[in-house]
Amino acid sequence: MPIEFTMPKLGLTMEEGTILEWMVAAGTAVTAGTAVLMVETDKVETEVEIPEGGRLYIVGEVGGSYRCGERIGWILAEGETPPEGAAPVSAAAVAIAPVAMMVPSTAVVSSPRGRGGRLLASPFAHQRAKHLGVDIYTVTGTGPSGRIVSEDVEAAAAAAPAAAPVVAAASSLPARRNVAPRATFAAVEFARLVGIDLGATPILATSADGRISRQDVADHVRGLIAGGAAPTVVFAPLTEEPVSVVPWRGMRATIASRMRASLQDMAQLTLMMDVDMDAVVADRSSRKGSSSFAGYTDYIIAASARALREHPRVNSQVTADGIALLPRVNVGMAVALDDGLVVPVVHDADQLSLAEISAQTSRLADAARRGALKLPDLEGGTFSVTALGSFGVDGFTPVINPPNAAILGVGRLRDDVAWTDDGAIRRVKRLTLSLTWDHRVFDGAPAAEFVRTICRLLDDPTTLG
Repeated sequence: MPIEFTMPKLGLTMEEGTILEWMVAAGTAVTAGTAVLMVETDKVETEVEIPEGGRLYIVGEVGGSYRCGERIGWILAEGETPPEGAAPVSAAAVAIAPVAMMVPSTAVVSSPRGRGGRLLASPFAHQRAKHLGVDIYTVTGTGPSGRIVSEDVEAAAAAAPAAAPVVAAASSLPARRNVAPRATFAAVEFARLVGIDLGATPILATSADGRISRQDVADHVRGLIAGGAAPTVVFAPLTEEPVSVVPWRGMRATIASRMRASLQDMAQLTLMMDVDMDAVVADRSSRKGSSSFAGYTDYIIAASARALREHPRVNSQVTADGIALLPRVNVGMAVALDDGLVVPVVHDADQLSLAEISAQTSRLADAARRGALKLPDLEGGTFSVTALGSFGVDGFTPVINPPNAAILGVGRLRDDVAWTDDGAIRRVKRLTLSLTWDHRVFDGAPAAEFVRTICRLLDDPTTLG
């Protein structure tokens, strides 16, 4: 019996996906778990695996947007035919076709690598291009279907060390002001549907790659309907000619817009509290060489997750109806990258042992640095932990990651002194915890009690599993 192959729901907030590429030809026999297409959501681009083995009958078109659960193909057994009326797409519709407005006017497109407007390049290739100062749009891909891989970027850097850097000179900026902004295929279609000219409308891009997403267009429209204008920023004039200008794009643009919105929309306040770490240091030393060995931040995440169970108001989100207390404890951890940071999520952290949390944070940090995070890795966070201790920082004021109600900063582990009951001085290991919280959700005393609970749990790390 033919099995429907539908657009999967890849995350809690995903409503639709755009097909960027069919990775196998129509009629190909595939096994369960084979990656058969690339899908773009408002957040990430990811491969989709086929759930059952069989012969793939393609219905969905490249560049088309489909709601989650909508049919994009059939999985057929040998000798089966698709149901009557299920017309296949043409070869031209399945083929990869570049969209000119997605590519900067200075780009040199040397092979068919635009997937519904998206450059055919691996995430690691993008990272290497940024690191080496290579314009990735000028690189010829040697991977499948012309896909650009990291080796292509490195070869381009070696062959043309003087290639134009990512940071543009200030004198070149005026020539780019009239260039249509980069946007996802779904954003272009939605903007066309509602009558918005993306080239003439200032819409703030919040996606990690700096492109305007469908959600960005929708937010702009909501602002207009509400009687307000799209959010704008007024910048002071330059005091002198700059040496160079780093454009507001990619991850830096996303961080800038989200953090500004966070500080504008919330009543944020920070408190700092020292925690003695002698018990953690001893426990960590006892685990050396075992599978349960963990980093200091892992201890903090484990203690925070358990403290969130005792203080549900901290594990909440502000909504139009009130303060929503969330059922799951999903702790995000900030991971620093060359051009910014990402916050992958340890899901159900309150139910994991210390060793399990350590395994998750190691996996997520490695995937983040390789550009291999998947959409589920980035969604659903209810609280965040960010550490600057490795940079010698004691206390700081972290900015809340929306829509969370709080974030915990972790300082450096340092030598300090304490007094015993009989007045003697002893050396202790301490670090400073910095909690920023939304004062609309809870007040200073509950915030202090929450951090005190974390300190209590760290004082007896055996409770962390």
